[in-house]
Amino acid sequence: MNKEIIKFLRESYNMTQRDFARIVNCSYALIALVEIGKRNVTKNLEGKILDAFDLDEQQIQSIASIVSEISKNVPPMF
Repeated sequence: MNKEIIKFLRESYNMTQRDFARIVNCSYALIALVEIGKRNVTKNLEGKILDAFDLDEQQIQSIASIVSEISKNVPPMF
């Protein structure tokens, strides 16, 4: 799991970073730092997200494919 998947999940549920952190049972700061790439997604955080949203590895792989396809159509920002 990576920052793009976390942001995609959060935005798919129309949640703020604070809402997402509350559901996952972690700090808002951690989610913010993960989304901007200053912290990595740990196995512990990944497990909390999988549990909170009742997801499995196959579903995460599907989301990763969607995120990858979406990012191909976005021009780079300068």
